[in-house]
Amino acid sequence: MPAVINQAAWLDKVNTPLEVRDAPMPTPTTNEIVVGSYAVAINPLDYHMQDAGVFVQHCPTILGCDVAGEVHEVGTGVTRFKKGDRIIGHCINLVSGRPSDGAFAHYTIVPDDKAAILPDHISFKDGAIIPFAFEAAVCTLSVAKSEECLPGISIPALGLPYPTLKDRKPATGKTLVVYGASSSIGSMTTQIATATGISVIGIASARNHDLVKQCGAVHVLDRADSNLVAQVVDAVKGSKSDFIGIFDAVSTPESYSQDIAILEQLGGGHLACSHPPPTENVPPNVKTGMIFAMNDVVNPAWREFVTEALKKGVLKCLPPPLVVGRGLACVQDAIKKCKQGVSGRKLVVEL
Repeated sequence: MPAVINQAAWLDKVNTPLEVRDAPMPTPTTNEIVVGSYAVAINPLDYHMQDAGVFVQHCPTILGCDVAGEVHEVGTGVTRFKKGDRIIGHCINLVSGRPSDGAFAHYTIVPDDKAAILPDHISFKDGAIIPFAFEAAVCTLSVAKSEECLPGISIPALGLPYPTLKDRKPATGKTLVVYGASSSIGSMTTQIATATGISVIGIASARNHDLVKQCGAVHVLDRADSNLVAQVVDAVKGSKSDFIGIFDAVSTPESYSQDIAILEQLGGGHLACSHPPPTENVPPNVKTGMIFAMNDVVNPAWREFVTEALKKGVLKCLPPPLVVGRGLACVQDAIKKCKQGVSGRKLVVEL
């Protein structure tokens, strides 16, 4: 049998294009699996890492967080997966710095506690949109202890329960506002919060309201409406439940000004952000933080929730994928398109 050859889209230097060439064949260590990639997804984090070196520990390296494919090899201690299993997984180059842990390769390493079986009825391109967004959503909601993710910037600590496969009707008596609820992490946070028993009020462009409703939001408001702040305040008060705060998946100066206005009128709360949070004009009763999409707190949800939730339709592959092309050479173009902006879709490259 001929030797398996691996290739990857390498970042040789920050702020340079990715280059496709051969890569070492990964070897799994304890509690790791090697995945043969069939599809990878693109996140804004990818162009921040490529362009500015955010979280890049050294070069050359391999970027990418989302992978869907088949298990090629398992390391010692792995009991949940075997060779040939269809899986989705969250690659951890973000924290490990190892090129073998980046998704933009034909073969990559995934920790076995950051992966789940992909049901047969879900395609690889659909499954690839899940991992990073799922990790980010559970981190947003369930981390209970705040720690620094960047110098002087802490992660939010909402300490909310894990999602459940039981009755999903709002049961916690709590309401969360999700700004940018049609984005990848916004729609996933809406789904996971709903599966946790939290009522979600989504903010999104009018053309994406149906998508946000599919994710479980009880109200969806137009982010372009000049009366948005008042509408959100009225919707939260009308819910007659405890207000948790806002998850801002957009995290721009404009969205921050609206977040703060909403929080001021509702007596404070959490402001969890996808980028460094605002530092000016923040009321003392507002707790700000930036999510960091990597935490062991998510591992039980990977093991106990993802596969069954996908089977039962509790967890949906939303926003739907938009396939940019096939092959590693298309990854750079996909990152460029992501940087230009995507609405109501998540970019995927098939391999």
